[in-house]
Amino acid sequence: MRAAIVEAPGKVTVTTVEDPAPGRRDVVVKVASCGLCGTDLHILQGEFAPTLPIVPGHEFAGEIVAVGNDVTELAVGDKVAVDPSLHCHECRYCRSGRGNLCDNWAAIGVTVPGGAAEYAVAPVANCVKLPEHIDVTDAALIEPLSCAVRGYDVLKSNLGSEVLIYGSGTMGLMMLELAKRTGAASVEVLDVNAQRLETAKLLGCTGAAARAEEFDRPGGWDVVIDATGNAGAIQDGLGRVAKGGTFLQFGVADYATTAVIEPYRIYNQEITITGSMAVLHSYERAAALFASGVLDPAVFISDRLPLEQYPQAIDQFKAGVGRKIVVQP
Repeated sequence: MRAAIVEAPGKVTVTTVEDPAPGRRDVVVKVASCGLCGTDLHILQGEFAPTLPIVPGHEFAGEIVAVGNDVTELAVGDKVAVDPSLHCHECRYCRSGRGNLCDNWAAIGVTVPGGAAEYAVAPVANCVKLPEHIDVTDAALIEPLSCAVRGYDVLKSNLGSEVLIYGSGTMGLMMLELAKRTGAASVEVLDVNAQRLETAKLLGCTGAAARAEEFDRPGGWDVVIDATGNAGAIQDGLGRVAKGGTFLQFGVADYATTAVIEPYRIYNQEITITGSMAVLHSYERAAALFASGVLDPAVFISDRLPLEQYPQAIDQFKAGVGRKIVVQP
């Protein structure tokens, strides 16, 4: 089969590799679509993935073409989306229900071969069967949506919150859509990319701007979400949180990124600073939301490229062109 391979930091190619075979509790998925995200850039930089080479791709969906001997829950021909999370179920975090913080954390497309290929192997327990009306070439959106759902689990948003989101890429737009559905009184979006801001406007944000100063919000926002991972955005956002408010670090920053906090202000104004890591008990809910039409794939997916153009897709994503980019084998 054909697959994208991150061979070394900064080097990705598309080549022929052996077809995968399922273990006894695995399935083989013929990949219909595989999304790119910031994690893929980190893997390309030599971060996250413990060893290279690796077949990337943790956002994918497709049709089952083979099942292991002990698989009874799903069958050949079923359309599925795949939760990439691989938890050990043995460490203290897994035992306390915090598998996303697993001491032995692993993931399909990060630590084991993923969906940037014609076929991918996944544990049957990680597969969510999709209803017939879902176009499986759109269903790569479910994994990032599940991360956004986890983010709102962490926020425990109050009705009537005023929300500020940094970034109107795929994740920022998903956080916008969920903010609208979790009772936000207003949702304002910041981005230096004017084209992306137009998409935020299309989706119904309260306001869109390049700088927070353009909004009349002297007291700050109840909820500030960074969906960029950019040091400047993070630093600015920390100063925009209202008294009693919450700052959520949702975007994936480089390992070396730092920001300055003001301990007295955090204490005196009871400000919460928190983070959201990947997927936790949120994938099936995201699949259900996706099936209900919470996202419009035509808005979120800007580019569909053949698998052979994976290196070009990575370059386009790195340049910030478009919204969600998917490759289709």
